[in-house]
Amino acid sequence: MPTAAETKNTIEVTVRPRQRHDIVEARKRLLFEALESVRKIITELSTIKAQFYTCRGSSKWPRRMSRFRRIAVLFRERGNLVLPRLAMALFVCSPAGRAFAQVALPPSIEPEIARGVQALKADDLDGAQQIFGEVLGRGVKHPLVFHNLGVIAQRRGNHQQAITRFRQALALEPSYGPSHLLLGLSLLELARNRDAVGELRRAVGLMPSEPTARLMLAKAYEASDEWLPAVEVLQKLVALTPQDAEASYQLGKALTKLSGWSLAQIARENPDSARLHQALGQEYVIQEKYDQALNAYREAARSDPKLPEIHLGMAVILLQMKRLDEALAEIELELKLVPDSKAAAETKAKIEAARSSLTP
Repeated sequence: MPTAAETKNTIEVTVRPRQRHDIVEARKRLLFEALESVRKIITELSTIKAQFYTCRGSSKWPRRMSRFRRIAVLFRERGNLVLPRLAMALFVCSPAGRAFAQVALPPSIEPEIARGVQALKADDLDGAQQIFGEVLGRGVKHPLVFHNLGVIAQRRGNHQQAITRFRQALALEPSYGPSHLLLGLSLLELARNRDAVGELRRAVGLMPSEPTARLMLAKAYEASDEWLPAVEVLQKLVALTPQDAEASYQLGKALTKLSGWSLAQIARENPDSARLHQALGQEYVIQEKYDQALNAYREAARSDPKLPEIHLGMAVILLQMKRLDEALAEIELELKLVPDSKAAAETKAKIEAARSSLTP
């Protein structure tokens, strides 16, 4: 019968290789995800750039931008997240709305509530505070009152009090999206990012067509350094508001951050990765630094000469630089690796057409 020490050694021998294997596999999965992210980012950014300039060239550009900016301007000079007052006014609750239909409002106080809402919309915070405070003092506990008191506290920068008020409103009416949205904003302002993500996800679920909810959810993910879900949220926002250049701009920023994160993961696993050199080359192409891009692609080819897309990328760069013979040589190498590549065949046709145009 084995001793305790022998049993311990046997367990260590069997467990440690398995642990190492699990770690390696986890790292491989992470690296693969990072590589896939980088490969998609360049295409996304090119689409965004085209979309941005399409919007800019439109005669409706000023109106579209002003409409979105009224909701989407998110930073003070010091960088703190806020919702502009005009946008916040969209989420002030009035007695006429159907948002709080589940909780009856006493008819006797409806005129006072209406006056409080008008004061709030007119930016008379003191007047609105007095009206809603008096209603609350008479024992009227209604989500409309708590929500609007939360809006007042938030406008004054008292986010802890705003959180308390919005939660009081939600305790009475859990399905009211604007309360979740504004609660998420105050949580984000206090750097309670994970809590903010939860509230803003609920806001998006309750108000799927509201751009501000998606935009602020993306900001909460960014504040938590969760760039992949931030990008996914912003992609849906761009699909929801395809003509808003600001949405595309925010997506572009998030993709850039995701690109940096992905490249850092690749560099940590393999500093000489061919894909890492390729991604650097693609960044240089976007910046139109073709000599540096070509050098990066050559490093990628040195690291892995049989990797598809590397010689194709070099051929495209050389075509742009009018170095047609070198471009043709690179595209032939690509076609040897991937004979059925449509992109390679199209690039070869362009190179040959360019050469023919130079032939006397």
